[in-house]
Amino acid sequence: MNILELSEQEIFRRQSLEELRALGIEPYPAALYDINAYSKEIKESFKDEAERRPVTIAGRIMGRRIMGKASFVELQDAEGRIQVYISRDDLCPTEDKELYNTVFKKLLDIGDFIGIKGFVFRTQMGEISVHAEELTVLGKSLRPLPVVKVKDGVTYDGFTDPEQRYRQRYVDLIVNEGVKDTFIKRTKVFNSMREFLNGHGYIEVDTPVLQSIPGGATARPFITHHNALDIPLYLRIANELYLKRLIVGGFDGVYEFSRNFRNEGMDRTHNPEFTVMEFYAAYKDYNWMMDFTERMLEKICMDVHGTTKVKMGKNEIDYKAPYPRVTMIDSIKHFTGVDISGMNEVQLRDVCKQLGVEQDETMGKGKLIDAIFGDKCEGNYIQPTFIIDYPVEMSPLTKKHRNNPELTERFELMVNGKELANAYSELNDPIDQRARFEDQLKLSEKGDDEAMFIDQDFLRALEYGMPPTSGIGIGMDRLVMFMTGQESIQEVMFFPQMRPEKVAKKDPVAKYTELGISEELVPVLQKAGYLTVEDLKDVNPQKIRQDLGDINKKHKLELALPSVEVIESWVKKIN
Repeated sequence: MNILELSEQEIFRRQSLEELRALGIEPYPAALYDINAYSKEIKESFKDEAERRPVTIAGRIMGRRIMGKASFVELQDAEGRIQVYISRDDLCPTEDKELYNTVFKKLLDIGDFIGIKGFVFRTQMGEISVHAEELTVLGKSLRPLPVVKVKDGVTYDGFTDPEQRYRQRYVDLIVNEGVKDTFIKRTKVFNSMREFLNGHGYIEVDTPVLQSIPGGATARPFITHHNALDIPLYLRIANELYLKRLIVGGFDGVYEFSRNFRNEGMDRTHNPEFTVMEFYAAYKDYNWMMDFTERMLEKICMDVHGTTKVKMGKNEIDYKAPYPRVTMIDSIKHFTGVDISGMNEVQLRDVCKQLGVEQDETMGKGKLIDAIFGDKCEGNYIQPTFIIDYPVEMSPLTKKHRNNPELTERFELMVNGKELANAYSELNDPIDQRARFEDQLKLSEKGDDEAMFIDQDFLRALEYGMPPTSGIGIGMDRLVMFMTGQESIQEVMFFPQMRPEKVAKKDPVAKYTELGISEELVPVLQKAGYLTVEDLKDVNPQKIRQDLGDINKKHKLELALPSVEVIESWVKKIN
């Protein structure tokens, strides 16, 4: 890396790196460092009257106070932070004080990793700390961390810009308290759900991510190409049809935590790459699945929080079962005063116009009803509520309602005004399924690029016979949002999809050399702010020379500076 691309602190840290090596200290040692304690456990288990406890800890330096022969370090490990007391004479009991005077005081920086061997004690100020007897350099940080200051509960100079935080999650995890806890809770949510499903005897499986037909949902897929087979493939939008094939094959219950991809918009609750848990149980229906789901969510909330209640913004959500059940038609009637039962497409378009619901000519009955519900009803359901019995046009993979063929045995679970889960009594009539796929094909021909493909192999599987089955899909990222009180999906994904990072445009070296500028001067000019040759235009040549001279002196480059006349000749050549 060119030195001109580095900040003063980055240059200083690289110099410290070389000085450590000159002292025979490898800043990135290969050997195992055997830790036997962590900050949180040390603090929780400490007793003043107990025998002195030796510990070996390791972590990142997050702060330090150097006071002559003694210093304090704030060390951050996997569980939190702990103070380390470092005395020169305890760390260096012999005449050689270099480890303290040079290595610790001059060559280590905030952000560096160190290992400490010592014992636990309480300082005169009452803080549980580790008294260091040995210090080992474990990793040198070459880039300074943002310095986040907290005083009287108020944070100053915080690393708070959302785009920076999501793009540099590694920094976010280091400096922002509570971020790591969100992701630990995410793991607890997954573990609790897996434990619940396994405890009922269901089997976790894996199904293909690359699919020849993007089935199982209505969504726009990502398309790629398999070179060896010379065929297009799609990143999966859902794993539903593969899991149903396994039910056909004889499994009574299968589930998968599926990484799905949909080539659609991004917002606070949607990411093009996301995780869904899909679960299918033979010989069950959607009524059983509602009971099962509410018991599972109650357990998850208890496992994560020790209570069924979670704060979500201004709302407190209670996951205690049972949850209310409301039909979609009743919901629309309640919030709009319109009874849509039995309406055709033309009538539904009129309703949309009357209610001010956005719609277009590509939308069939199912999407029109969905638009009305989404616009006028969905946001009203704060506490967990099952919306049930969807119109048949909205649910191409769902079994018709046992009492009303215009409806399907489907539910969606609404929480905090958003859909959390979608479930069916699954369609297992292959003739009916084929007809529904063909209806989707007609929507595709009208211009609906989210309509389902016809999956002939899945139809073939159904023709071998599938038992009555209920299935559910739960958006895991959204569930974690609700279980951690986060209002943005980006807060619960380690590395959410981001737009390309904006980088200042720089002209290539050849653009400068065409003007007669030597290659060695190009990075100096760009450091001075002349990122393109156009930036030199209309600038006083004397100023350009002054800028070059300042950088040459500051960084001790010892370059021969061009004369004002030479710089004038560069500027004249710019069109």
